[in-house]
Amino acid sequence: MQLPSFKEVYSGLISTSSISSTDPSWDEGNSKVIEKLATWLKDIGFEVEVTEVEPGKHNLIAKKGQGEGGLLLAGHSDTVPFDEGRWNFDPHALTEANNRFYGLGTADMKGFFAFIIEAVKSIDWSKQTKPLYVLATCDEETTMLGARHFTDCAPIQPDYCIIGEPTSLVPIRGHKGHVANAVRVTGKSGHSSDPALGVNAIEIMHEVLYSLMQLRDKLIKEYHHPGFAIPSPTLNLGHIHGGDSANRICGCCELHYDVRPLPGISLDGLNNMLTDALKEVSAKWPDRISITPLHEPIPGYECDHQHHFVQGMEGICEMPTETVNYCTEAPFLQQLCPTLVLGPGSIDQAHQPDEFLAFDFIDPTIKVLSKAIYKYCF
Repeated sequence: MQLPSFKEVYSGLISTSSISSTDPSWDEGNSKVIEKLATWLKDIGFEVEVTEVEPGKHNLIAKKGQGEGGLLLAGHSDTVPFDEGRWNFDPHALTEANNRFYGLGTADMKGFFAFIIEAVKSIDWSKQTKPLYVLATCDEETTMLGARHFTDCAPIQPDYCIIGEPTSLVPIRGHKGHVANAVRVTGKSGHSSDPALGVNAIEIMHEVLYSLMQLRDKLIKEYHHPGFAIPSPTLNLGHIHGGDSANRICGCCELHYDVRPLPGISLDGLNNMLTDALKEVSAKWPDRISITPLHEPIPGYECDHQHHFVQGMEGICEMPTETVNYCTEAPFLQQLCPTLVLGPGSIDQAHQPDEFLAFDFIDPTIKVLSKAIYKYCF
């Protein structure tokens, strides 16, 4: 059987669009790219199972070899939408230029599966003692649906996991979480000449803002993690809109904010802190303040720096592990086994026009994956 080349696999992944978005006009599912990936993995000896998580949204889990434990190589099969008119290259084609592969998903992160396949093709599997797993998830860029579903229903129990997000091949052992909410204040509109005619939602929102800024200061004061460049949780007031005219009492005002909690801060605990922060203003203005999540919250994640898996991968990569501020599927897969985030390409290219992966990453990535497979599956 003639197996496809590294470039052919890479090109097939990028040219098969799999955008996920909360905007239905962009959202298209991942069934076609999962179908291609399943075929390639079967051709190199994997047993493959595809699960439809929601209509048009699929997870793939593949296994090579027998036994217990082993290594899981994971990634998401979806991409973000793209900015039409801002790309100099076709986002749905693999273009070679400037010693780079250009295309949507080259770095974040469909291209990672081409590296896995290339590493597997080059290995002598005759002495394998533990299985190698490959996981491809859906909807990482929106709800983390695939990773949440897989963790809840996991049919496997690997020893270790590597998520191939673009880390410039620096092993990542931890990152903050992400919680984003909308606070909506419903007042009562009226003519501005007589404030008694209405209830001004902007004025109530002023009290909400004061309470949230007090919470921001409390988080900075009470929580600290020296392993992060920004060692405290952050709370950002990101978007606000209220009212429609200078001569009307504002009847509605909405604020969007986010919090990036440190590992170890539970989502329930953070939610309780948010509720407590707004308790007084909510009591003062009953039934006028509501809080709605903008997306499913993502907890912080950390793999113990002293764990032998962390130390083993630091040896393979020949560099220490680090922490980052962006989010991945690691908090969910870490529930199954010790997990690191490690992959080719730079996070600076993610979600950008003319996304690319530099050729300099190709050989080192295949080398790192091969060493990890030999170490944890042989």
